[in-house]
Amino acid sequence: MRIDFVPSDTACRVDVLIPVYNAANTVRASLRSIQEQTVSDVRILVIDDGSTDATAAIVSEISLEDPRLELIRKPFNSGIVDTLNVGFGYCRSPYIARHDADDVAYPNRFEVQLRYLETHADCVAVGAATRLIDAAGRHQGGYSRLPQPDIADPHWFPSREPYILHPFLMIRRDALVAVGGYRHAFHAEDTDLYWRVQERGGMCNLPDLLGEYRIHAGSISGTSIQNGRISALNSQLSAISAVRRRSGLPDLVFPPERLAAYRQTDTTTGLLQLVMGDLTPEERAYLELAVAVKIVEGAIYRPYYLDEEDCRFVRRTLTANWYRFCRENTEEVREKLVSVGTKMVYGRRLREVAMLLPPTLLARTLGQVARFSLEARLRRWMRRLRSRPAI
Repeated sequence: MRIDFVPSDTACRVDVLIPVYNAANTVRASLRSIQEQTVSDVRILVIDDGSTDATAAIVSEISLEDPRLELIRKPFNSGIVDTLNVGFGYCRSPYIARHDADDVAYPNRFEVQLRYLETHADCVAVGAATRLIDAAGRHQGGYSRLPQPDIADPHWFPSREPYILHPFLMIRRDALVAVGGYRHAFHAEDTDLYWRVQERGGMCNLPDLLGEYRIHAGSISGTSIQNGRISALNSQLSAISAVRRRSGLPDLVFPPERLAAYRQTDTTTGLLQLVMGDLTPEERAYLELAVAVKIVEGAIYRPYYLDEEDCRFVRRTLTANWYRFCRENTEEVREKLVSVGTKMVYGRRLREVAMLLPPTLLARTLGQVARFSLEARLRRWMRRLRSRPAI
């Protein structure tokens, strides 16, 4: 998709880009958190991706009371990449802030992020730490604090990404224009963007707690194992793409029409076959192993389980390639396998976990489950003991 950027205009400090799709339950609170920022010199661009609920009506109602808010309606749903690129075409301010229709920004978010960017000329993009909330907005007791993007390594298994939590990104407009916006790296379009942005300057995950990030089953890459596979594939293709650019080689292409083929393929092996023709033998070998580890990583924290085909693929690929890992990478992969195995045992996926894990890691996983179970029983026993009346 070609993006026609309008000329830069410094009439306001920040353009806030918010893609929405059927977000009637959360969009009002999300927009309020942007309207109440201590930095008020902003333009709020809401791009509706063909919503079929009351989202557009709610946004239109709010815009009548706040002239900073503009609703841009697409005639039909075409996905997050097209929606964001449409929005970028309207951006004129020197800084662009991303926000999602189901997340909440604390009042000082823009103030803190702008201060950092304006005092660090070599930095082109920043993120933030966030508190995790559930679908109902309840705090989950956890926080998202990501490592600094400069740890990125496109040769690791899976690639170590220069990641910023996407809905809390603030980026210089010039950097975004220079890389051309998003590409159709489906379910990994943010990762692909960050690899390219990193080539334009520094990136930083600020330690400040600047908002609330909603974890729910409706997130795009979290809705199904199939989306998880596509995300794993494209995130690792993005790393290969970065290696090519940095080596002066022709870049990979992410054609939008490939999504239809992805959706018709229900195995990881099948997805790999769709893209292998674009790669060198060395890239194919890297991709297969990196994807095997990445789908394990995704299944640790997303609300789905690896199926039998996934387990066989991962076991087969790792068995043939353990020698390719350095010591640190080996231990990381083992930890991921034990973590996902533990989740599968608790989910009573015993057949699948036996397919996935070699005997040593299966024993380690079962030992961990037994230890967790014993600790939970001891905690319950101690609570009952403390609740008894003193004699």
